[in-house]
Amino acid sequence: MTNPEQDILRPHAEQLYADELEALARSDDRPRPQRWNMSPPAVVTYLLGGTLSDGTVISPKYVGPRRLMEVAVATLATDRALLLLGVPGTAKTWVSEHLSAAISGRSTLLIQGTAGTPEEAIRYGWNYARLLAEGPSEQALVPSPVMTAMREGKIARIEELTRIPSDVQDALITVLSEKSLPIPELGTEVQAAKGFSVIATANNRDRGVNELSSALRRRFNTVVLPLPATADEEVSIVTQRVQALGQTLDLPEIPSASEEIRRVVTVFRELRSGLTSDGRTRVKQPSGTLSTAEAISVVTHGVVMSAHFGDGVLRPSDTAAGILGAVVKDPVADAVVWTEYLEAVVRERKDWADFYRACREVDH
Repeated sequence: MTNPEQDILRPHAEQLYADELEALARSDDRPRPQRWNMSPPAVVTYLLGGTLSDGTVISPKYVGPRRLMEVAVATLATDRALLLLGVPGTAKTWVSEHLSAAISGRSTLLIQGTAGTPEEAIRYGWNYARLLAEGPSEQALVPSPVMTAMREGKIARIEELTRIPSDVQDALITVLSEKSLPIPELGTEVQAAKGFSVIATANNRDRGVNELSSALRRRFNTVVLPLPATADEEVSIVTQRVQALGQTLDLPEIPSASEEIRRVVTVFRELRSGLTSDGRTRVKQPSGTLSTAEAISVVTHGVVMSAHFGDGVLRPSDTAAGILGAVVKDPVADAVVWTEYLEAVVRERKDWADFYRACREVDH
């Protein structure tokens, strides 16, 4: 019998890792905050991976400093909300989803922040047909993900908080400070059940878009997620995520992909930092972020190219077009940066000759 979840292109964390979450909750004998599915140390184990006493292997969801995850989890055990801050591609959304899945068993109480996000998305809205027919009532009320999380003692997630207009952001102040959401039309309020909290994410390149007010910022504990510290760490992240995506997309397993993954990561890190890995040559930096998430996308695209249009082995010709698309966002300035990098750095590396030829072919 077919599992319906096998037909879902992108299962939620609590679906994809249901077995791990169940095993962790079953073996967890540490104190749990009220309405948490597991203890704070178990949440950290879920994020960073490990082996349980019964032999169950927990896969790592985040590769990075353990202390950052401990601070994030500890924040959610207090009355402070959590703000995950970082440049694009530092796994803010990924960490937010997995924290919610581990703590609440539900990661879908989500608000996607945009310039058009209305206040109703944070507070509540109305079924206008019922409102006009019956007037304000509990039945006509349409709760927001935040209101639902407050009632059920769950985690609400807000993506790209600084993309939301400032006056809409401020609807969160009462929620986070008083742990209540007034409903003046009904003369009542929703008081948050224990276990409720908010995880917000923000791109620190968006500073100045819609800065958080000092009153709202005080309600958050901010954890800055860094880019991977080393090439090995970034290679590990890209490898794990590409394997996971490959299983979801039913791609054939590609042998010996490690060399090309490391090459993609090296290119991204050198252009991102403006310096070659040996520290000897300075290179111009393109306008894009060249994040780890983009490296994952480039390698995944290369795997698809290799599987369907190649010989089943990941080669430079499979990743060249993806790298060009990731680097050259500005067709004028970035094209110059990329050409100079190819000629000054890639061409000089004798073991990168195939990659150089593949990139030049795509470039022309």
